[in-house]
Amino acid sequence: MLETINKLENLLKVVEEQFLEISVEQGTYKASPHKWSKKEILGHLCDSALNNLQRFTEVQYEPKPYYLRIYKQNKLVLANRYQDAPIEQILSLWLALNRQIIALMKYQTAETLNYELVTGDLQSRSLKWLMEDYGSHTEHHVAQILS
Repeated sequence: MLETINKLENLLKVVEEQFLEISVEQGTYKASPHKWSKKEILGHLCDSALNNLQRFTEVQYEPKPYYLRIYKQNKLVLANRYQDAPIEQILSLWLALNRQIIALMKYQTAETLNYELVTGDLQSRSLKWLMEDYGSHTEHHVAQILS
């Protein structure tokens, strides 16, 4: 778990330092109407953080196995209007959510990391797997933003 925590802490530092250097044009540019801009990708990461924070928290007290609720990422990005939001607002939200996620990750034990959950495709996984997957997902999208 320490590797995932360190990965997320480093991503927060990098994005906090570099995202505000992205020009308005770079932040809102869309390669096609069906692709996300850099602002929308960061907004998607906010939605991902919000949904996963809820999952990471609920699995602590809900009956096991815990069933993951699927969220509609494209609809959330549109509904939250990240393309029109100030960059600073999106960044601030993303940083706050991830700082809470990191804090929650630090308090997990071997027992809680083994809590069983079931994915949308009915695969049995652990909380540890979900947290590591969240870290990899975040890393993937941060690379897109900073490219």
